[in-house]
Amino acid sequence: MNWYDKLNEYFPVEEMKSKDHMETLLQEKDGVYGKDEGPCHVLMYAEFDEFLFVDYLFVSSKSRGQGLGGKLIEKLKAKNKPIILEVEPVDYEDTDTAKRLTFYARNGFSHARRIGYSRRSLATGEKTDLEILYWAPDHEGEKSVEQAIYDHMRKTYEEIHTYKDEDFYGESYEHTDDVFDFHTEESRKEDILEPFTASA
Repeated sequence: MNWYDKLNEYFPVEEMKSKDHMETLLQEKDGVYGKDEGPCHVLMYAEFDEFLFVDYLFVSSKSRGQGLGGKLIEKLKAKNKPIILEVEPVDYEDTDTAKRLTFYARNGFSHARRIGYSRRSLATGEKTDLEILYWAPDHEGEKSVEQAIYDHMRKTYEEIHTYKDEDFYGESYEHTDDVFDFHTEESRKEDILEPFTASA
C-alpha cells in the first residue's frame, strides 16, 4: 500500500486532500512541504521559517505503543520552532480520538483555545469544526503565543490547504476570514486536552 492509500484509509474523507493536490505540493513547494515515510508511518508536514505544520501523521496499528509517533514529533521539535496541527473535536465514542489527544498531551502540546476554525469540505460539502493544538519552544505568554499560532494557521490555510484548489476540486475553498476567528480571552473554549492530561 502506498503512502497516500495509507492516509486515505485512516483519515476521514472531509480531512483528506486529493492525491494530485499533495503530489503538487511536494513538487511545487519543495523545501516547504515534505514527506517522512517508513514501513510503519507517514508524516506529511510543512516547514516555514517561523513554524512547522503537521498535515497528516499516520502510525500503523501494529507499531503503536513502540514510541514511533513520539520519535517523529521529537524530530520536529529538534528544529526549535512552534509546531501546529489540527484535530477533530472530542468524540468519546471514538477511541482513536481519545488516543490521539492523549498522545499530544503526553508530548507537551497545548490547545489553542482562542482560535475558532470551521471549514467546508469540498468532498462532502459539510462544515467541519476543527481544533488547533500547538507546541511552542518558548512560552513567553499564552496570549502572544496564541496570536502567533492564529497567524500561522491562516498562512497554512492559504499556502497549503487551498493551494490551486480550483485546479484540483473544480471550486475554491472559503475565504480565510470566513474560516477563522480569534476569540476574546473571556470567550475562549474549554481545554480539550485537559481530560487527557492526567492519563498522559
